[in-house]
Amino acid sequence: MNRRSYCVVGGGISGLTAAYRLRAAGGDDAMITLFDPADRLGGILRTELVGGQPMDLGAEAFVLRRPEVPALLAELGLAGRQRTTTGARPLIYSGQQLHALPSGTVVGIPSSALSLAGLVDEATMARIEDEPARPFCWRPGSDPAVAELVADRFGEQTVARSVDPLLCGVYAGSAATIGLRAAAPNLAAALDRGAASVTDAVRQALPPAGDGPVFGALDGGYRVLVDELVARSRARRVRAAVVEIGRSGHGWELHDDTGARWHADAVILAIPAPRLVLLVDEIAPRSAAAARRITSASSAVVALAVPLDTPFPQCSGVLVASGERLRAKAITLSSRKWGPRGNTQLLRLSFGRFGDDLADRASDEELLAWARDDLATVFGVTVHPIECRVQRWIEAMPQYGPGHADLVAEVRAGLPSGLAVAGSYLDGIGVPACVAAAGRAVTGLLEAL
Repeated sequence: MNRRSYCVVGGGISGLTAAYRLRAAGGDDAMITLFDPADRLGGILRTELVGGQPMDLGAEAFVLRRPEVPALLAELGLAGRQRTTTGARPLIYSGQQLHALPSGTVVGIPSSALSLAGLVDEATMARIEDEPARPFCWRPGSDPAVAELVADRFGEQTVARSVDPLLCGVYAGSAATIGLRAAAPNLAAALDRGAASVTDAVRQALPPAGDGPVFGALDGGYRVLVDELVARSRARRVRAAVVEIGRSGHGWELHDDTGARWHADAVILAIPAPRLVLLVDEIAPRSAAAARRITSASSAVVALAVPLDTPFPQCSGVLVASGERLRAKAITLSSRKWGPRGNTQLLRLSFGRFGDDLADRASDEELLAWARDDLATVFGVTVHPIECRVQRWIEAMPQYGPGHADLVAEVRAGLPSGLAVAGSYLDGIGVPACVAAAGRAVTGLLEAL
């Protein structure tokens, strides 16, 4: 029997899911080789001990309304490790004050003026109230930047104080850098169907009312999922970077940075868009050209363990509006969000936005000092960290700009048979989307073979 050989380039959640799916489909006969030069597998899923407790320093939650992660956990026998939030809600820091997170919005875009009451001024409230009565023209299929549409219809304050905090927290970008179809696909679909106004479209796009939690996480951190995928895939780990790939007969030959050569019947490239460009520029120029247009942001996370009696408010954290005099873009009170454990409180602050180099240039000492200053400014609390960790994610946050779906379609369409892609720059930046993209890549390769 002819044994199939597969190479997976990239050991993040996308690559690990792909390797696991290949093993599940190919059984013991499949030869699977996984390339990643990092000190540990998992990519931006990184769990460390902070204050004696496991804490995720990269992605820290998944959206429960998407089925991919709960289904994968159940498949792996990890459903019992799933955690949900306590119900504490985040606040928004705007105008040097804390405000409740608006309700009745889609990524901060309001369904009524009441949604943003107290967060924006009276003139903006009147503009939101008047929006359905103003002339509106929408071209079906268009994909403007979120800021372009929202500022025109609801005013600049709505963008800065309601929409930007949410999009910056997800993408490390802003309403100016993220396209509407990526940020709010249901809203764009409602507009395509002929919604009479943006307000009407938001109301159509609002998720159904429910009392269930929005986010989930893993008891023990994402390391639990990473370790299980590694074990189940039984892939040969090569701690090296692939630097070249080319045709070899009916398959592919890969060269790694140690000089070794590897053969595969099919290859999955589960790497960021900039690395994809370098590998496929010659063999898939159309894909490389599209991937080259996908930009990324960098961020840094400061994780802290502080005394249990530190008097933080009963909220899950704080999202920061644009233009505020804070360094952090978001604060997560992890022990409030997921429930207290152990004898310390855990929290994390995120720094870095698209277009700045803060995550690259700031020292660990500067980041820690900024974290303490911001906590004092926002909560009026002086923290005394028991332990702290700094984790940087350089060029790790793809920006889903206007027309992003067209770029992704070009990336996929330009790939020769036997090559597939997975990663956070394709169909969504979150873990569920990465799991889905990895499954799609495996299915496409197996059908081609």
